[in-house]
Amino acid sequence: MRAVPLEVLRPLFDDERVTEVLVNGPGAVWVERDGVLQLTDVLVDRASLERLIERVLGPVGRRVDHASPCVDARLPDGSRVNIVVPPIAVDGPCVCIRRFRSGFTDLASLARPAEVQLLTWAVRSRANILVVGAAGAGKTTLLNALASAIGPAERVVTIEDAAELALAAAHVVRLEARPANSEGLGAVTVRDLVRNALRMRPDRIVVGEIRGPEVVEMVHAMETGHDGSFSTCHANNPTDAMRRIETMLLAAEATLPIEAVRRHLAACIDLIVHVERSAAGHREIREIAEVQPLAPGAPEVSLRTLVARGVPQSTPRRGPRSSDTAPFTWVVA
Repeated sequence: MRAVPLEVLRPLFDDERVTEVLVNGPGAVWVERDGVLQLTDVLVDRASLERLIERVLGPVGRRVDHASPCVDARLPDGSRVNIVVPPIAVDGPCVCIRRFRSGFTDLASLARPAEVQLLTWAVRSRANILVVGAAGAGKTTLLNALASAIGPAERVVTIEDAAELALAAAHVVRLEARPANSEGLGAVTVRDLVRNALRMRPDRIVVGEIRGPEVVEMVHAMETGHDGSFSTCHANNPTDAMRRIETMLLAAEATLPIEAVRRHLAACIDLIVHVERSAAGHREIREIAEVQPLAPGAPEVSLRTLVARGVPQSTPRRGPRSSDTAPFTWVVA
């Protein structure tokens, strides 16, 4: 039986349908079960909650207090934990545990036939892919599934703020960012790790999430021979995702003209996959869009829908980045 940070939570961890455990201060615990939030009959008091936080943070050398009221950590089984304490958390300490799923996810279990065909070809042809969607939509799960199409001889370096990826690839190096210690020293950022990964002879680089200045190194990697790289971004749709990435690049490299930023993005990102979660908790791919070459004087990078809710809309115009892969043609209805 897996180790849990507090015995009272054991029944929740033993339920394989539970994907997140949410403690909103003393009282009843919430869970996400089968994609739907549910209130449980599990109760925790203030003392138990503080003991839980101690047991989570102690082994990993992290701390949380009034001066640093927010912290991320990882349980021994890989589950991700976010903790917020007063005065930021008004009603008492809050603990959010996103459970780590062992084993590999098959792409066919997440996508419809047309989506599986297109995405499998895209990975094998070394397309650069950005997965976008809201929090909890299934972006990380889809990244894990995409990796099943990576060749066995390819070296993949993954970079995350908090390690969650478990890629179904033979040769994987996992890197995780590190916050500063109590003296404000020793921080290793995602941007630092992306820069370092370029010296590690990667065939592909996978960044768990782009959210800041690391986008500069990621775009640089995609443009300098590290084709077939993946990442995720929080966005409502593919168009919003491109605008967000554009804004991040401009914020990180203020001297770059907007036209140059758009040329870089249009050249390095091939596909954007939009995933969403329905009100019933079902996660699915809503759209797969292809990034188009930047037209002279265009106000922004344009996109072209290839698949919408599992129905093919058009054929990719971009050719494969790998010389070993033939151009794409639809073979599903």
